[in-house]
Amino acid sequence: MAIVSFNFFVFCAAVLILYYIFPSKKYQWTVLLAASYAYYIICCNKYTFYLIATTAMAWVGGLIMDRLTVNCAAAVERNKEQWDKEQRKKYKAKVQSGKRAVMAAVLVLNFGILAFLKYFDFAARSVHSLLGAVGLDIAMPDFKLVLPLGISFYTFQTMGYVIDVYRGKFRAAKNPAKFALFASFFPQIVQGPIAFYSDLAYQLYAPHDFNYNRFKSGGILALWGLFKKLVIADRAVAMVKLVAGNYSDFKGTYILMAVCMYAIQLYADFSGGIDICRGFAEMLGITMAQNFRQPYFSRSLTEYWHRWHITLGEWLRIYLFYPISISKPFLKMGKQLKKHGLKHLGKVLPTSIASLITFIVIGVWHGAAWKYVAFGLFNGMAILISSLMQPWTQKLAKALRIRRENFFYRLFEIGRTMLLVLAGYYFDIAPGFKAAIKMMLRSVTDIHLSDLSDFACLAPSKLDRLDYLVIIFGSLVMLIVSIVREHTGKDVRQQLMRKPTIVQWPIYIALIMLIAVLGVYGPGCNPADFVYMQF
Repeated sequence: MAIVSFNFFVFCAAVLILYYIFPSKKYQWTVLLAASYAYYIICCNKYTFYLIATTAMAWVGGLIMDRLTVNCAAAVERNKEQWDKEQRKKYKAKVQSGKRAVMAAVLVLNFGILAFLKYFDFAARSVHSLLGAVGLDIAMPDFKLVLPLGISFYTFQTMGYVIDVYRGKFRAAKNPAKFALFASFFPQIVQGPIAFYSDLAYQLYAPHDFNYNRFKSGGILALWGLFKKLVIADRAVAMVKLVAGNYSDFKGTYILMAVCMYAIQLYADFSGGIDICRGFAEMLGITMAQNFRQPYFSRSLTEYWHRWHITLGEWLRIYLFYPISISKPFLKMGKQLKKHGLKHLGKVLPTSIASLITFIVIGVWHGAAWKYVAFGLFNGMAILISSLMQPWTQKLAKALRIRRENFFYRLFEIGRTMLLVLAGYYFDIAPGFKAAIKMMLRSVTDIHLSDLSDFACLAPSKLDRLDYLVIIFGSLVMLIVSIVREHTGKDVRQQLMRKPTIVQWPIYIALIMLIAVLGVYGPGCNPADFVYMQF
């Protein structure tokens, strides 16, 4: 049941009606739980087992750690007269070790399931190729594994909860049904955003009365997401697939333009899907985390990753990057470098290596292929080199009397960052790692401006000049909205909702008409799956 299908909207309408007419507001959350599992069973059938298993292990693990914490505090209080400081410290260390063992078991089991389903085939192919290179032809097992819907999202979300309970951030959830709702909330399980228990759980369980303004605000956000998905992304994807799938048949000009088109398609697809999900959740009275903040206005690659897929970046910073960067080996590395007079290197190298490791994980998270490993390495190395070179680039800027806040310099930084982002996208759309490199080379060695006149005539892509005009129009609308957000720092929806009704509704109606007239949908149309749907 795709989230841009008629069936999904009927499903959502039914959920909204049941949710708000449910006789007991205290148990309103049960409607969401039933809806979430109904949706997942419809989409995944027998593969719902994986969601249930992950939920059960996270809930039980949290309870065990919580009980160990409570028992530890009780034991220390009970024996405060008999135990000295050293005995209390020893006992607490023993309990902490037990909690760490429980956490490790839950993490290994659940990330193990994710790794097996998502990466076993890739690992088997890689090992087979490696053995073949040395003359060994050993058959690898082929399990024909199917990746359950949203497994990366619900695994990361529940494992974040387990780590937070271990760290004592909050008490473990006592009600298994309520925790199951946190793990399976259907608007976000499709493609995120990844939520933190402390941010989302209380909203799911709290009663919500119908609020017209909140309902309308969520509806506008969902409409905006539909506009980006149906009008722009699902129209642009045809050309991207045509060129990327047959790159050897196209000149470098076309390949470069396909990558630029992919930048539009990917943003419209991913942010559009997130907006649909966040909009529906808002109609229920639930505020989900923002996942994008005008990423293409970033002035550095680091800033881009702070603005793009924000919840994934935040999750990895909290649970991977920070633990690595402040670990004993990395702290020792920094001290040793500073001790030998390499102050800047000692300051940035440990964190840069931790960042590189994080980006490799980001690359692998995006897909089971060497091109995604290369994607992570490319981003990680670009940021690492930028960090190491910072003193020299600052001196150069000072020598050239460049003011960083100068409009044209800011524009230069945005353009430079966008080129790096586009370079990374080659790994995303190419069939493989070697193909990505070939496409990059052809994009800089086979450019002919005269080809642009024929660009809109790629008949096999089923796009005509009108389609390209629609994509340009939609992109300009997205750009204007992004500029307003970036310049004012305010939500465009909220600004619009403060206008008189006579101003608001013509805009809403125009947006609905644009989707109805220009959207890619209907009989004979096969809407493209969301890019992040199978993550």
